[in-house]
Amino acid sequence: MTDAVGSIDMPDAEDEAPQSKKSRKGGKRGKKGPLGRLALFYRQVIAELRKVVWPTRNQLTTYTTVVIVFVVVMIGLVTVIDYGFQEAVKYVFG
Repeated sequence: MTDAVGSIDMPDAEDEAPQSKKSRKGGKRGKKGPLGRLALFYRQVIAELRKVVWPTRNQLTTYTTVVIVFVVVMIGLVTVIDYGFQEAVKYVFG
């Protein structure tokens, strides 16, 4: 049986590659100082942000409207429940 990666019975090709006798400790970060690591981090952040699919203006307007309407509805619901509890407490203790 085969899956998307390869055969279940046979390991992947990258698993079969011989391991080098000298393995570097730390990889890319091993030789860089704190500023080099910080620069690498910012480069990676920018590279990831370029992969993001940003919404169009129309989508952004729609999403913002939905969020604002939902928040207003939830505020109204909490207000009604709070008022109900307030009246119940006044009736019981009041």
